[in-house]
Amino acid sequence: MPQSSKPLPKPKESDVAELMAAMGQLIRRLRAEAKSGEISWSQMAIMARLDGSPLTTADLARAENMKPQSMGAALAQMEEEGLVKRQAHPTDGRQILFALTAAGIEGRYRSRLAKREWMLASIARLDRGDQQKLLAAIPVIKRLAES
Repeated sequence: MPQSSKPLPKPKESDVAELMAAMGQLIRRLRAEAKSGEISWSQMAIMARLDGSPLTTADLARAENMKPQSMGAALAQMEEEGLVKRQAHPTDGRQILFALTAAGIEGRYRSRLAKREWMLASIARLDRGDQQKLLAAIPVIKRLAES
């Protein structure tokens, strides 16, 4: 049967507000469960960017929508705390790359593990129907995040 070309109804503002509040609550809970101790949320975001490969201050600032000066200050603090280290750029001697240290990798791993363990335990406490609804929503949530 062909799909109707009739436009879908616009979501109610109250539903959108409730969804945003619920998502914010979940994000705050995940942050609390991260048990990262002295590692701030912004530092965790920078560490996630550096997880794949070293980047310059400018690259990190663009990726995190920060001013380069603010990113430089954050990286200086992280370097002082032993979470990141500087290394020479392989093709441009004027640039400096930042990479995670072993302590940075370990801190990121512990944080992700704590969040994953909390999420697994929390989902396990839901009834089967709610678990299925939540897991079925994953592709929709991904599309929202990518749009």
